[in-house]
Amino acid sequence: MHYDSLDAFLSAGRDQIAKGPIALLFAEDEVELDTSIRHHVDAGFRRIVFFANPELRSGVPVSDRIIRVDTDVLAEGALCNIVNSVIDICDGQWLYYCFNAEYLFYPFCEHRTVGEMIAFNVEERRDTVLTYVIDLYAGDLWASPTAVSLDDAHLDKSGYYALARHKPGTQDPEERQLDFFGGLRWRFEEHVPLPRRRIDRVALFKAQKGIHLRPDHTFTEPEYNTYS
Repeated sequence: MHYDSLDAFLSAGRDQIAKGPIALLFAEDEVELDTSIRHHVDAGFRRIVFFANPELRSGVPVSDRIIRVDTDVLAEGALCNIVNSVIDICDGQWLYYCFNAEYLFYPFCEHRTVGEMIAFNVEERRDTVLTYVIDLYAGDLWASPTAVSLDDAHLDKSGYYALARHKPGTQDPEERQLDFFGGLRWRFEEHVPLPRRRIDRVALFKAQKGIHLRPDHTFTEPEYNTYS
């Protein structure tokens, strides 16, 4: 399916996302967009909805399982606006969000679907899965000018750490909440804006009306931001 606007998708596409798990993919550019879509198809998501500017091209054809929504994903606040709009019409469904050139990995993902992983979390009475964005980079920028190489990917093996997350405006720690840092963002942090230095993200969660995503990748429900 292909919708020419976010409003069209929210009004006419409800039946397409009535059953999860559903992946919401934000295409900021064309870098590894097609491999990102295919990766999450293979992971077992029932629907992959990718949001992209109308002029952005993709080699993956839309279908009942792969849905394209034309919208400005680079607009201020677009991520929260889109995710929260989908939450409001997907009460009770498991959602996942990511950007192009991001790939979800989890224990035994070579043999288990994301649905099986979610079932395990449901048995543990968890409505969220805390994830981490580990920055990969190409070993040879001349051969990979986009700095992305799936065949020759590198990552920092050390330098990751966590700090207590404080309640807004205080030095009091939040219960069972941490801020995680490391990787390229740590090595180049003077070039990275402070709000974007964290690598933790509650990317996989059960949608519930009234619980919304905030710009810092945390949720308005404190329990959603905790580690088990």
